[in-house]
Amino acid sequence: MLASPNSVAAVSSLGRTRIKRLVSSCGIEAWFVQDSTVPLITMEYAFTGGATQDPAQKPGVGHMVSGLLKEGSGDFDFKTFHQRLDRRAIELGFHVTPDHFRGALCTLQDNADEAFELLRTALTSPRFDSADVERTRATVLARLRHASTDPSSLAHRKFLEVAFGDHPYARPAEGSLESLPKIEVADLKGYVRRVIAKDTLKIAIVGDVDPAVVCKLLDKTFGGLPSNAEAVPVTEVIAAKPPQRVFIPVDVPQTVVTFGGPAVRRSEPDFMAAYIVNHILGDAGLTSRLFREVREKRGLAYFVREHLVWLDHSAIFLGSSGTCADRAGQTVEEIEKQVRHIAEEGPTQQELDDAKSYLKGAHQVALNTSSKLARTLLKNQIDKLPIDYFEKQNALIDGVTLEDAKRAAQRLWGEGLLTIIVGRSSNDAA
Repeated sequence: MLASPNSVAAVSSLGRTRIKRLVSSCGIEAWFVQDSTVPLITMEYAFTGGATQDPAQKPGVGHMVSGLLKEGSGDFDFKTFHQRLDRRAIELGFHVTPDHFRGALCTLQDNADEAFELLRTALTSPRFDSADVERTRATVLARLRHASTDPSSLAHRKFLEVAFGDHPYARPAEGSLESLPKIEVADLKGYVRRVIAKDTLKIAIVGDVDPAVVCKLLDKTFGGLPSNAEAVPVTEVIAAKPPQRVFIPVDVPQTVVTFGGPAVRRSEPDFMAAYIVNHILGDAGLTSRLFREVREKRGLAYFVREHLVWLDHSAIFLGSSGTCADRAGQTVEEIEKQVRHIAEEGPTQQELDDAKSYLKGAHQVALNTSSKLARTLLKNQIDKLPIDYFEKQNALIDGVTLEDAKRAAQRLWGEGLLTIIVGRSSNDAA
């Protein structure tokens, strides 16, 4: 049986977007939107684990795996595998986040069988041929060597180290110049065995395909995976409390400032208020408070931005700015001033109303292509949101009061900032 009335349930709709929860005969579940606009099938999926499952002394294993899964599998070496992808215009990709090993597939409807078969072999029988491993290792090492002198990369890495200490979130997902040479094929195979399994799998599919066919493809592609992952438990963690400043001297023309601190978890009642007030402070582009006060009015920085990052086991707010060395101190002081001001006073009613209006419109735009919709459906599953969240989202935004926003601002920024400054020495920067 491919799809019975019990295994295909239409449970949510947003405008003309009808979301179904599919469950295949092998028990593989997916959120699905049937869209006949173009003859494409787009799939986004994730396994829980990500970079947190790298061995403590070998960060970068999961990242290496993500670069190698489409370099050959089963009977297909690197050249043959890529020839089959190219011949059918199949897009297949993998990447690692701190908490998930993610993948994406996009194919024409007529090529679905071959596309999903190539994905199946990539997940179940990756080759990890030595030439491919060394080529991928060399590519990652080249990026890491560049990052070792790049102020933005240095600031971001130092922020995570200070914020998370000995927690896995502090480790670089790409690995390090020290760890990459130590990674062996056995580490890559071990990661696949421990992480890629059915019990943590989340799937979103959008495309011109019948639900029964989707269920068949799900069984064919994922049905042979191990039933249970062997993930190492990851502890909950709160980022180190600010205020702190760390200065890293690097002789570069532009000084980079990275700042942040603990934030509100996605599952907490105050999340939506925090999301909106964060948009007001630094995530609204040219209209954000930070951009207006730091860049536009005072001309202190080339750019300034800030956003929320919610993880499976923590949450932070994270911002960055670029300036010249002799203005780094002024830039940091002005950022801290604006953060203190919104923490103490909160946003205005007009700012709150404008942010609500923008975010409701932006969420609609985020669903205007099949790839965006699939990514959003997967993200909602990862965030443990209900399948009808699209229908509730605007009401949740509208339900945030000025009092809620002020409370969230105080909670986010009331303790100040953890600030990392990377650049030429400046007397007032650190």
